[in-house]
Amino acid sequence: MTQNTIHNPDRYMVDLRQILSQGKKRIGVLIGAGAPVAMTVDENGKLSSNGSPIIPDVARLTQYVLNALDDADQKIIKILAPDLGENPNIETILTRVRKLSHAIGSAELHGLNGDGYEAVAGRICGHIGERVAATLPNEPNPYSELVSWIGGINRDHPVEVFSPNYDLLLEEAFERAHLPYFDGFSGSHKPFFDPTSVATDKLPPRWSRLWKIHGSLGWDVSGDTVIRTGDRSATKLIYPDHLKYDQISRQPYSALFERLKEFLTTPDSLLLCTGFSFFDAHITAVLDEALEANKHTAIIAFQYKPLADEKYAVNLALKRPNMSVYASDGAVIYGIQGEWKPGEPPSDEWLRIRRTFWEGSSSGNPIASFVLGDFAKLARFFALSQASEFTQRNNLVDVSEEGEETTELNEEEAIDAKP
Repeated sequence: MTQNTIHNPDRYMVDLRQILSQGKKRIGVLIGAGAPVAMTVDENGKLSSNGSPIIPDVARLTQYVLNALDDADQKIIKILAPDLGENPNIETILTRVRKLSHAIGSAELHGLNGDGYEAVAGRICGHIGERVAATLPNEPNPYSELVSWIGGINRDHPVEVFSPNYDLLLEEAFERAHLPYFDGFSGSHKPFFDPTSVATDKLPPRWSRLWKIHGSLGWDVSGDTVIRTGDRSATKLIYPDHLKYDQISRQPYSALFERLKEFLTTPDSLLLCTGFSFFDAHITAVLDEALEANKHTAIIAFQYKPLADEKYAVNLALKRPNMSVYASDGAVIYGIQGEWKPGEPPSDEWLRIRRTFWEGSSSGNPIASFVLGDFAKLARFFALSQASEFTQRNNLVDVSEEGEETTELNEEEAIDAKP
């Protein structure tokens, strides 16, 4: 007799809705590059289902930047590309250019010295900034819905948002909603980064925390510190690599990564990941170490693709039982991989709620799937979690096909991750 593991999404969404609506748990949200891809706009910057992503994914951003460079810069990139692996993205290219700028000094390589490569890096960052400087649409959108959930209830702990993205969409969403947040900078004329304030937790819970762990548009260097200019054309501190850590005294990157570690090693914390591929080795290593060190923290990764295409997230979840992966066709929960299969709904009300995270089969979409790997739908789910209470668990039973055994996990163990 074969054995299949079935995960019933209803069970885990009941618990997640309860956590999201109560304001009791310490919650963090990691928002990766896939989040803005989920929001499409027309040529006027208005939301449109037939539009293009407000900010492209890394592959399309890479192509945009390479096309925008002049002939001389493109020639240098073509020379360097064969040593960067197959289809190198703009991060890989920029890192190599920066390394060369520091390594060769006054010597020349392919017709450029260190200053020449630094200039190439500056032009790459400038073109990146041009493409990611989009402003948030005025109408309600996924970012405004996420912020609506954050500010919608009184909380025992502030929500901490971590993001490697360097756009200003989150900042705009908080400010339009008139919700206070702290991002590590202090002052009003030229706000400066203060690592000591990042390490403390003295602000009231209504002040959300926004940690841009890979830098941001609008950051610049003034003397020996980093300042926030508010100017989208400031692009020096986007896509940082390890060389940045030696350049700026008390620079923000190490302080912000320490904040991520501190959050994850605080007992009873829950980090919700969206739009994050787990391909970033630096961030993933921090998550891995924290999951091993603190068994009473948990990570739930909402992944857009099927499990077979989310190998980085799946591999980590199989190794760390306090991390769960919720993909379109299945999940890894408590270290066990299985396919999704909803059970019998306990009420008509739950059928309405199920439609916020599950799409049934239809002529246009013949395969039913879990949809919260889409940032736009996850943000809507967050916002709607406060619309009504639903805590009933009766009849939420896992279902298996006839003739197969089913492994059923306790949902409280899976979310709280307390082995």
